[in-house]
Amino acid sequence: MMSGMASEETRIADTRTEMPSTERGASTAPGTRTTPPTRAWAARLVVVGIVLTALNLRPAITSLGALLEEVRDGLGMSGSVAGLLTSVPPLCFAVFGVTAPRLARRFGPAAVVCAGMAAIAAGLLIRPYAGGTAGFLVASALALMGIAVSNVLMPVIVKRWFPDRVGSMTGLYSMALALGTSLAAAVTVPLTGALGGGWQSGLAVWAGLAAAAVLPWLPLVRNRGAAPAQEPVRTAPDGHAAPLRITRSRTAWALAVFFGLQATAAYVTMGWMAQIFRDAGVPAGTAGLLLAVTMVMGVPLAFVIPRLATRLPHQGPIVLALGVCGLAGYAGLYLAPAGGAWAWAVLLGVSNCAFPLALTMVGMRARSGAGVAQLSAFAQSAGYLISIPGPLLVGVLYQHSGGWGLPIALMAGLMLPQMAVGFLAGRDRTVEDEAGRA
Repeated sequence: MMSGMASEETRIADTRTEMPSTERGASTAPGTRTTPPTRAWAARLVVVGIVLTALNLRPAITSLGALLEEVRDGLGMSGSVAGLLTSVPPLCFAVFGVTAPRLARRFGPAAVVCAGMAAIAAGLLIRPYAGGTAGFLVASALALMGIAVSNVLMPVIVKRWFPDRVGSMTGLYSMALALGTSLAAAVTVPLTGALGGGWQSGLAVWAGLAAAAVLPWLPLVRNRGAAPAQEPVRTAPDGHAAPLRITRSRTAWALAVFFGLQATAAYVTMGWMAQIFRDAGVPAGTAGLLLAVTMVMGVPLAFVIPRLATRLPHQGPIVLALGVCGLAGYAGLYLAPAGGAWAWAVLLGVSNCAFPLALTMVGMRARSGAGVAQLSAFAQSAGYLISIPGPLLVGVLYQHSGGWGLPIALMAGLMLPQMAVGFLAGRDRTVEDEAGRA
């Protein structure tokens, strides 16, 4: 997701500083309306659309994690193929997410998000009944494509429609995202039982939530004039856009690797943690609740961690603290997965809050709005690519070793470089300075 919204006070100030004086003074010019009437109803629809969209950005993944064993048995999947299935989300996010800005420029962000919600609904409805593993993967990719473009454009919509309320709207968006993630993990198994016990209906039911998220965007697609004007883009003396040479920044690379490693841990958790508990003897419903606990930890901590991070000159200590929680959680899963299941779920949930920390550091490691956008795009695209092999490798190790010892050891081992690069990314410097010196 192209975010970094947690440091919004600094970045909004930067954006306003970059704007021409005529733009900054537009709100006080005689005869100028500060809030056009056409935007009043549109803003309310955007709020509803943001909440419903955020609710749909993870159920496609966590609902599958809760029923992965049934899906594997029903489709005859091997452990390696199931691992490939858990690697599809970051692949789709990396591949399709980079197309979102271009699509938004052509069709408008609301239209692209609306299409994304329709793609999620279609993919979730089709995949349980696709008739085989290949069809299941293709339909999953369709849903994940919709998630990918919405991931990128949601922060753009928040900043464009609510430039003076970025913090509160991003908090609302983050809370809804975490709620949707944990809700799907917690209720998919009970819903499956209530609908007759077939895993197909338990997965397909989430298409209804995605279909509902299409509705608030439709009036905005039909009335693009209700959207506020875009911010001016800083240009070079020759009149062309002046992009930052982001790949010359060591901090940018550290952030990309940190983002990739934390995403690896997150997708392994969403895809496999419920199965780890089930293999240890935990009932399926309880395993889903444990996954939900891990996911719901992001609701309160998504508010606390970014605010704490912006008050520190160096975010390295937070990176280390989250990493220690992750190491403790993996140690617990290795030694006593069922005995201390609730404690391990909480610890891994805290560790997974490296995601909002990464987004916060994206906003803090660049001075300008343009720099934040480039850094966010680079860190997330490269990071999701880095995260692709992890879930697949976990599935391969699980199949060939016959247990969870090696996969858990792998995840614990990856936590160490995550802590190291996160500590480097947390240093008080900006990518503009580093790229300029290169």
